[in-house]
This record gives sequence, C-alpha cells and structure tokens, in this order.
Amino acid sequence: MKLLAFGASNHSASINDTLARFAAARFKAVVQPNVDISHLDLNAFEMPIYSIDRERVDGIHPKAQSLFGIIGSVDALIISYPEYNGSYTSAWKNVHDWMSRIDMAIYQNKPLLALSATPGPRAGAGVLSAVEGSAPFFGADLRGTLGIGVWSEAFDNDKNELTRESDSAALDKSLAALAT
Repeated sequence: MKLLAFGASNHSASINDTLARFAAARFKAVVQPNVDISHLDLNAFEMPIYSIDRERVDGIHPKAQSLFGIIGSVDALIISYPEYNGSYTSAWKNVHDWMSRIDMAIYQNKPLLALSATPGPRAGAGVLSAVEGSAPFFGADLRGTLGIGVWSEAFDNDKNELTRESDSAALDKSLAALAT
C-alpha cells in the first residue's frame, strides 16, 4: 500500500504537517507495517491564483498536473487541514481549484482520512465540516475526520507523541478505518 500524507498548509512550521506525518508513522507502526509512506510540502505546489483567464491562456498549471499525478499514484491519503477563518487555507483552496480543472474528482476515489490540528479548542470543526461536505463530491472515499484542539497541550514535540490518551485512541480508530 502507498500512502500520501501532508498538511494542507503553506506554513513552514505547520502543526498540521506535523499531525499528518505523525499519523502516517502511527499508521505504519500500528495498522500496516508494510505501508510505503510519502510526504509532500504544499509549498512545492505554489502557483498563481486560479482564474479561467489564466487557464485559457496558459492551460492547466504544471504544478497542479504534478500533484494530481501524485495523488493518482497512491492508494490512500492522510491530509491534515488547518482552519483559517472557519475553512480551508487559501494555499490549499488554490491548488484544489487548479486540480479540479483536470478532473472534479481530485481525490481520484482514494480513501481519505481528514485531520485537523488547531491551537484553539474547536479542533478544526469548521474546516472538517467543509471537508465532510465537499470531499466526497470531489472523489474522496472519506473514511473519517478527526480534529485535535489545543495543540500545544495535545502534542509533545520532544517525544513526538500525542499527550492525551483520548486523542491517541481516536487517531488509532481513524487509522484503522483508513485501512479497511
């Protein structure tokens, strides 16, 4: 099995990238030891803001084509979505918009575990609601969502582990659903 994990953020120290990487490593340790894990940095896919005018002149941006190809090459996805003003980051939304011009099924019917880490207590409730509402329309086989709030208390960076047993148990349950 090939698994792609990333944070849908362009922040260089993204807690969502940390959560996606941690979840992928946990998936390998607890659920499927023979998984082949790849990660990506959303910054590698920065491109101009999508517009139909740009598309008509230049076609689909090559970076959108590249990311679409990467998603197509894996068997499952773990994406951790930061919440900006109750929804997706503009960095992810732009990449998403460009890829949707290739095919509306940007997730290409892959199993998806949607995560969110936030500094506040709402645990990405707004963005995860947006994912639940839209991801299946865009070709995701959504296997679950999990938000982890108050990240500074929830994750020990030195030990690279979740600190609350309830978060660990919920993550393990979500990861098991990804494998079925």
